[in-house]
Amino acid sequence: MRILVVEDHARLAASVARVLRREGMAVDVTHDGPAALERAAEGDYDVVVLDRDLPGVHGDQVCHELMREPARTRVLMLTAAGTLADRVHGLTIGADDYLAKPFAYPELVARIRALARRTQNALPPTLTSGDVTLDPARRSATRSGARLALNPKELAVLEYLLSARGRVVSAEELLDRVWDSAADPFTTTVKATVNRLRAKLGEPSVIETVPRCGYRI
Repeated sequence: MRILVVEDHARLAASVARVLRREGMAVDVTHDGPAALERAAEGDYDVVVLDRDLPGVHGDQVCHELMREPARTRVLMLTAAGTLADRVHGLTIGADDYLAKPFAYPELVARIRALARRTQNALPPTLTSGDVTLDPARRSATRSGARLALNPKELAVLEYLLSARGRVVSAEELLDRVWDSAADPFTTTVKATVNRLRAKLGEPSVIETVPRCGYRI
């Protein structure tokens, strides 16, 4: 999934991004309201993690603008103010969820995943194709019952291909959905990652390459 983290404290933003990337998410980071609106208009994000107290454009206004999009992204609002009135206000302006600082990273990850599920067609708790099974919540995958030693990016590619349910996924789509905006569109990183994943999945091959189209499971 693609996540936009909007947080004016650079150290906290970097820490949140690092945790989410370890979970296999593609993460972009901005530090003020205007940059958040610009990035959100350019990118197709599943969830925006939005600090309320932002410079330039207040987080409340950013949230309001995001709510106006027809196919809007989900918004998880962060704030240092954690009173009941603050939480109610955050939800009434359109945020999908609200998390007070300081927060525990496992809770942040769980809330993001819950919000992301709302943006997608309903998927089962585990994704399965043949003898390959992936548990998104536990970030683990197995084949014939044996756990696969996949790094976060390989796991994210496998999750996206399984969730496509047999649809051909282009390299460009994988780059857009699994990597962040800093990824070079002309890089061979998608092909290299798919090749490593294919090797770790073993024989018979699970991932099919469709010439000039992409990949599917």
